[in-house]
Amino acid sequence: MLGNLFEVIAGLFLLVWGADRFVHGAAALARNLGVTPILIGLTVVAFSTSAPEVLVSVVAALRDEPDLAVGNAIGSNIANIGLVLGGIALIRPIELTSATLRREMPALLAVTLLTVSLFLDTYLSRVDGLVLLTGLIIVMVWLTRLGLRSSTADPMQADYDAEIPKHVKTRSAVVWLVLGLAMLLGGAELLVDGAIEIARDLGVTEIVIGITLVALGTSVPELAVSMVSAIRGEYGLAIGNIVGSNIFNLLAVVGIATVIQPAALAPSVLSLHIFVMVAFTLVLFAMTYEYDGKGRINRLEGASLLVAFLSYFSYVIIRNV
Repeated sequence: MLGNLFEVIAGLFLLVWGADRFVHGAAALARNLGVTPILIGLTVVAFSTSAPEVLVSVVAALRDEPDLAVGNAIGSNIANIGLVLGGIALIRPIELTSATLRREMPALLAVTLLTVSLFLDTYLSRVDGLVLLTGLIIVMVWLTRLGLRSSTADPMQADYDAEIPKHVKTRSAVVWLVLGLAMLLGGAELLVDGAIEIARDLGVTEIVIGITLVALGTSVPELAVSMVSAIRGEYGLAIGNIVGSNIFNLLAVVGIATVIQPAALAPSVLSLHIFVMVAFTLVLFAMTYEYDGKGRINRLEGASLLVAFLSYFSYVIIRNV
């Protein structure tokens, strides 16, 4: 057990460091190629921060452990909203002033409902995976058009412009990109290997380990980016990072894993976990909706999200471990 735990910790370290370098290299390379900052943020950065989830799920699927992949995607989305956004809003209320971000929120809701509809027959086939990957392509095209049409006065323009690396040579960007990807692959291998063995030692299912241990670990990059952004007052970036990551988690993570390894869903996914994910997504949508001409997540709402997440997480642990 101790050796497996060390594997998980080492894997998480490599995933976090690799994700940071991967995002740095990808964003700097895109800027050097002339892509606008907001377009980089909406596509490159959002997808790159989901790279740990993608790599972990690919490795899990290749090892014939699809439950770990599905649990990782669902658990990461729940943690991103409940733990990351809830914790940040509790420390500092988050203002929603970006018109671009307001257009992303319905997209997240639509993607979530699409995923749920594919889950209802309790089996994820390759066709389901292809549907999700087709949705990923559509969303990428839509985000590209959204980024190109965004107003220069949109606060997210300035947020992304300030955060995306400048004056990084193309050669250095490529090196960081490749090195980050290598670290992500190594970290994913270690994390999946250790997590599977821990699940066996504790006598719990891979879906539980995916939703708890693996999901928390792969959500660390989102937590770091959003926390720093909120402290700097870059609220659009703080929420936008979470919204984009959650979209990619469902379309890319579940889609790729399902194409590699179709599988039946664990009963607990439909009886509990998927509904919790939908509930958190609906609550986030309601909190950020402009009822009075201004969208925001205040401290009370942040505390509510955090308490709800901790209650759910504790329930899963107590019931299964």
